[in-house]
Amino acid sequence: MAQAWRARGRPGRRRVKPARASGLNPALALALCVAAGALMQAVRAPLPWMIGPLLAMALCNFGGARLRAPLPARPVGQVIIGVALGLYFTPAVAQEVLSYWPLLIAAALLAMLLAWACAWLLAAVGGVDRVTAYFASVPGGAAEMAVLGERYGARVDRVALAQSLRILTVVVVVPFALVWSGARGADSYLPGAALAFDAGGLAALLAVAAAAGGLLWRARLPNPFMFGPLVATIALTVAGQHLSSVPGWLSATGQLLLGCALGSRFERAYLSSMARYVGAVFLSIVLALALAAGGALTLAWLSGLPVATLVLATAPGGIAEMCVMAKVLQLGVPLVTAAHVTRVIVLLTTTAPVFRLVRRCL
Repeated sequence: MAQAWRARGRPGRRRVKPARASGLNPALALALCVAAGALMQAVRAPLPWMIGPLLAMALCNFGGARLRAPLPARPVGQVIIGVALGLYFTPAVAQEVLSYWPLLIAAALLAMLLAWACAWLLAAVGGVDRVTAYFASVPGGAAEMAVLGERYGARVDRVALAQSLRILTVVVVVPFALVWSGARGADSYLPGAALAFDAGGLAALLAVAAAAGGLLWRARLPNPFMFGPLVATIALTVAGQHLSSVPGWLSATGQLLLGCALGSRFERAYLSSMARYVGAVFLSIVLALALAAGGALTLAWLSGLPVATLVLATAPGGIAEMCVMAKVLQLGVPLVTAAHVTRVIVLLTTTAPVFRLVRRCL
């Protein structure tokens, strides 16, 4: 009787949750990410505070750890990065970037062609339907493509997996490739408030940025906590309102939170249950990188801009991740940011109409 009573537990007492289901899980994840970022910085790896947490989280989760990022990690990281990038857009820089509008449109069109080529390969090799392959290949944001894909009958889990693997691969491969190729940044652009740090001004700037992100979120616009802070900060900077610079430690914190959130998307079941599909996704990513590099070389030849800057501008990665790379490597932050903002806007507004048109024609 006593044993049965102990087995049932005392009345009213809650069972202790396993660590992975409690608040301890995200705390452990953050500790792991800090250690991984510090290690990457110690070995002088490019983009250490993003690549370190991303790889550590992904590897642990592939091993079955099931670590979770804190719920606000991604939006908080995006707010910080959006503010840091927006400070580069002084009036002179904004005017110069606008002069490159044909190049920005060309880079966006290249992303569309890249998506169709990768979708064809993914459907042919990965054993998935063409609808899933298409929305899995468009570099327009993982969440946004998953939502659009679901509307047209795509496999949401496979779309999300492919989009996440694409960003993971690009974030790891591109900065190492640029560093190993000898690309050295000599970015003449400086943030508008680079020499003026003010704690009160920074707090006000972050509050305005977060409010802008919240407004876009309530309006259900895509990527709200990246676009909202970015647009708000650009507007203030272009108007000459320099409230504060963003200190290096805060920028590193934003990168760490983004890496942690991205790495938490991966699960062990992905690799064990969809081995063929995962292999095909990696093949399509290799094709995407090759096509993007070829496009960057062509645009560099036509425009006279540095190849390394245009590699980042055309790379099929996430907007936050690619722009952080440009900032850390000092490779044309405003141009890279403008290119990826243009790409995302073009892809989000044209993906569904183009898909419907092509489906009717076939």
